[in-house]
Amino acid sequence: MDKVFIRDLRIKTVIGIYDWERSIKQDVVFDLEMATDVRKAAATDKIDDALDYKAVAKRIVEYVEDASFELVETLAERVAAIVLDEFAVPWLRLTVNKQGALSMARDVGIIIERGSVNP
Repeated sequence: MDKVFIRDLRIKTVIGIYDWERSIKQDVVFDLEMATDVRKAAATDKIDDALDYKAVAKRIVEYVEDASFELVETLAERVAAIVLDEFAVPWLRLTVNKQGALSMARDVGIIIERGSVNP
């Protein structure tokens, strides 16, 4: 299985359960690993035959910036659904990191895997 990845995609959004969090935008950091088969793209050297990571990133940014969430779990599920459905990705590992959410920890977040590596 081949994977296309995006690391450290930083997006500002409204996220959190506390009143003060609902009134500001906070940075959320995404890491994605997406299953794909790169052989056709490698053979043709054409973006139309590849999983376009720029298009994936732009779509995620567009969605997350315009939405608001209470839980990182909800945010992760919705972003995973977009990638799986709109980009025909059969499998995805997604990390959503809400840095600074705990004063005693650098990172707090969730990692989910959705789809199947053998569609």
